[in-house]
This record gives sequence, C-alpha cells and structure tokens, in this order.
Amino acid sequence: MASNNYAHPEALVDTEWLAQHLKDDGIRIVESNEDILLYDTGHIPGAVHIDWRADLQDPVIRDYIQPDKFAELCSRNGITPETTCIFYGDKSNWWACYALWAFRLFGHDKVKILNGGRDKWKAEGREMTREVPKYSRTNYPIPKGRYDKEIRAFADEALAQSKAKKPLIDVRSPGEYKGEITHMPEYPQEGVLRGGHIPGAKSVPWKTAVNDDATFKPAAELEKIYVQGCGVNQNTDTIVYCRIGERSSHTWFVLTYLLGLNNVRNYDGSWTEWGNRVGMPIEKSE
Repeated sequence: MASNNYAHPEALVDTEWLAQHLKDDGIRIVESNEDILLYDTGHIPGAVHIDWRADLQDPVIRDYIQPDKFAELCSRNGITPETTCIFYGDKSNWWACYALWAFRLFGHDKVKILNGGRDKWKAEGREMTREVPKYSRTNYPIPKGRYDKEIRAFADEALAQSKAKKPLIDVRSPGEYKGEITHMPEYPQEGVLRGGHIPGAKSVPWKTAVNDDATFKPAAELEKIYVQGCGVNQNTDTIVYCRIGERSSHTWFVLTYLLGLNNVRNYDGSWTEWGNRVGMPIEKSE
C-alpha cells in the first residue's frame, strides 16, 4: 500500500492485502463496531468480534477491564502477545481505533488498522460470512498493568493541560463543541448537565482525518489539520477528548501512528465526566 508519507505506514493494511492474507498464521482479524449487531449480519472471514462495551468495559466501575480480564479476552480469541491484531469496523474505523487503543493500554503492540474498514471492504464486494470462527485457546499472560500514564489522560491532567495552554483537541461535532447540544447529532441525550468545551481546546471533528471512502487522508493533509491548525508537536504533550473517549481514540491513532507523535494521550472520561464534574470550567462559542 502507498505509504502516503505516514510516520508508521506499517500500522495500516489495505483491503487487497488483507484479502490475500486472510489465513496467514500469526494474525487475528478483529471486528469492533458501534453497532454491535453488525458482526452477526456478515463479517470478514476469520474475524473475531470484540464488543467494546461487553468485552472492554468494567461492568461495575466506570473504567476498563483489569489485566486478568484482558488476558482472558485474548486467550479465548486465540491471541498471544506475538499475534498481530488487525482491527476494522463501521463508521470509518471509529470503534476499531477504540479497540486498538484499549489493546495498547494493556501493552499489546502488534496492532494494525484495515484502512477503509468495513465500509470499504463491503463497497468493493469482498467476501463476507456469518460463520463464527473457532480458534484454539491460548494462554495469554496477564499484563503487569495498564499504560494509563503513557496513553491515557484523566480529568485533573486535562485541567492542567488547559491551564498551561497546551494542545487540547475536541473531536466532537461542532454543535457539541459550541455547547448547542450535549450529545452527538441524531443520538439520544445522555444526561450531561452542561454543554461546551474545555477552555482552550481546538475543535477538529474526528472524521476530518478521513476521506469519503473511510480511508485516512495523506500525511501532508493531516499535518495541515493538526500540526499547523492545532499546534501539536513532538515537544509538547497533546490531549484529545470527545464524549467517552471513543471518537478521540481515532484521532489518537492518527496523531500517534500516522503523524508519529509519541506524546499524545486520550482523555476517555471526556465530556461525560467533564460536563458533570463539580468545579470544572467550560467555554462556549458562537
């Protein structure tokens, strides 16, 4: 695949490559969608399904699963630390990037995205199946911990970022950023008390990074959007956020893998936390 001058072109595979390597040893294709029912209607042959809510979220605490649960998730899907996981899904890989980010949170570094995701695969008329694959169980070792400090940001850190006037990117819709609405357009109200954005945050909706066919834009265009437009750079930490950290994980992938920044963190508490938390400042804009 043409690299488009990405910092890490190896983090992407194209549909043609994947079609020719579906049965390769050492890879596991992972589908993760916003619509959790899509997988059952048809998926890429050999792909396993990871449900972002049921598989990656703690059912009691608003947090991600613990390392032992992650090891169990990988083991039952036939994944080892040496397995290259190729993620794809609906909505321009929005949720696939979220699943990839969660895998990185536990230190699994052999990760890639199918450029164009489910939409491009289907648009090209490539093979789909309803057969659920069965893989031999592995014994994935329990990670020593999560990389919360390295790739994840918390509310107090986002507040410090705001006060220091360091790069903050709000990847929600313009209406959410302005404070006109407190939820995604065409989605239900979710109970956030205040609308607006973190003071100093720049508005760059997550989908700005992709083309109409759901593939990522070339590096030169991404640099204009984020480096020139938002001031992100290798010398200053950047924090990205949205509603619960799912859309911002897409932007985190773009900045980390396609532009090569190693100092980007995803504030997954995002507006669901910030808009409800006592004492947190907000801004609104016209």
